[in-house]
Amino acid sequence: MEGVGADGASPMAPLAKWRDDFSRAFQYYLDRSTPHTMQRWIGTLAVASIYVLRVYYVQGFYIVSYGLGIYLLNLLIGFLSPKVDPELEALDGASLPTKGSDEFKPFIRRLPEFKFWYAITKAFCVAFLMTFFSVFDVPVFWPILLCYWVVLFVLTMKRQILHMIKYKYIPFSLGKQVSLVSPAILQQRPCVGSDYFMHHYMVLLMFARLILSVLFMQKYTGKRSSASSSGSPRD
Repeated sequence: MEGVGADGASPMAPLAKWRDDFSRAFQYYLDRSTPHTMQRWIGTLAVASIYVLRVYYVQGFYIVSYGLGIYLLNLLIGFLSPKVDPELEALDGASLPTKGSDEFKPFIRRLPEFKFWYAITKAFCVAFLMTFFSVFDVPVFWPILLCYWVVLFVLTMKRQILHMIKYKYIPFSLGKQVSLVSPAILQQRPCVGSDYFMHHYMVLLMFARLILSVLFMQKYTGKRSSASSSGSPRD
């Protein structure tokens, strides 16, 4: 009995060893790429471009692209959100610093930059592999999906920007470490720079939404007029 078990387990031993070696080597090179932020994102941009060209070439898999867009939007919200929600801190009694003597709290992301990059790259690779299986090519009218995703993006970013304005933080590092709240500035006046930036960002988003609405309206109006002209009774 022991010999049979040993014979059955022996073919699996090289496979398990190869899997462990591959996982160890992959983790090693992944750790070495951590400080090379620019090179990592350039590689991700190349992968995303390959996926876009693949979808454009086959003229399909729009439902895969829609799912990919929803997933990327979810990752973006995690990247822009603080690790500890200020609303939960307010409910617990631990409010944000509002005086110079209060404790300084640096901005810590809920989803770190490296995990954000890794998740995006893996998502594009998985979506690219899915384009080689026809079962995922569900026929769908892609402008509806695009319009719905744009509306969802605008509403989600609007809620996120209002959250930034309410709790006075910018989730980007502009030359130095950006804190969740700057006590010295907040004691004198609100963060005018962040309000200015977010106001113009929301204006740009609403302008882009207006342009898309006009384009879709022109497209459907043209289709309706052509259909009515073709369906008119002949003499």
